[in-house]
Amino acid sequence: MTKQEAAMDATQAGKGNWARFNFPMEKVEEAATEWRQALNGVARPWLCWNVSDRWCRVQQRLIQEVGWTPVIGFDPRCGPPTVLPGSIMIDFNSHFGFDVMWPHFPLEFAFLFADRLAFWHADLLCTLDTMKILRDKFETLPDGATAAVPNWGGRRNLLRFRHHRYWELVGCTTKGAGRDQFEHGCGWWRYFKDHPQCLDEKERHRRSKYYYDSGVGIMYWKRHYGGHVEDIPEKLVAAGHCTSINRKSYRQVDPAGARNLGAEIDLNFDIEEVAARLGIAHLL
Repeated sequence: MTKQEAAMDATQAGKGNWARFNFPMEKVEEAATEWRQALNGVARPWLCWNVSDRWCRVQQRLIQEVGWTPVIGFDPRCGPPTVLPGSIMIDFNSHFGFDVMWPHFPLEFAFLFADRLAFWHADLLCTLDTMKILRDKFETLPDGATAAVPNWGGRRNLLRFRHHRYWELVGCTTKGAGRDQFEHGCGWWRYFKDHPQCLDEKERHRRSKYYYDSGVGIMYWKRHYGGHVEDIPEKLVAAGHCTSINRKSYRQVDPAGARNLGAEIDLNFDIEEVAARLGIAHLL
């Protein structure tokens, strides 16, 4: 393997890609031991992913408003944010040293360090009423279940069931669900056909016909293994999702290069306007 190929593997693995992940599970378990210790005594952890200090601070305050504990990870390109009193920061990358790390990485292994873990995109803000709806759903989610946003891939893919997935836009997973997903090789990462638990060649071939993206494995877990997933309608949180999707005016810092949400979110969205529109300007 060339240095360039090794660097590409490391970048893709940090994003959550089983086809490029070359670490032994023992290394993940070692790291998760530290993550679990950091959350000792925390009953309601909610994962935030810092790409912008200002946005992360508002997310922390929203989570605290509904009685959960913000658990902050961060993209190495952005570094750690301001950690508000009552929040917990974990360097999920300290054992791996990836140039890029997405929240998908620890989310895949949540069952190793938390009994339940809520999560959301770094570019999502919600009204307090929506936060209370999410809180109530997450707190009553039975062990063995996951809550997430179904995504059908647009109108053109409505009947292409192999493209359907669950989206990590916002959700919650439990220890029992995460463990069962892992044992069936059907978690959050991309290319779930390459999951280390998927050893049967016929099953690998079957999965190779499915869309590669994150969350396809969760939909597969539900449909093929009877996994319990509670749907969160995208429309519940759409008003506060500051995304490039379906926004023709969205500007990328480097249109020819890789996306960097941290460099783009403030370029495309005014957090003060978004917060005022959602009625949470007092949390800025």
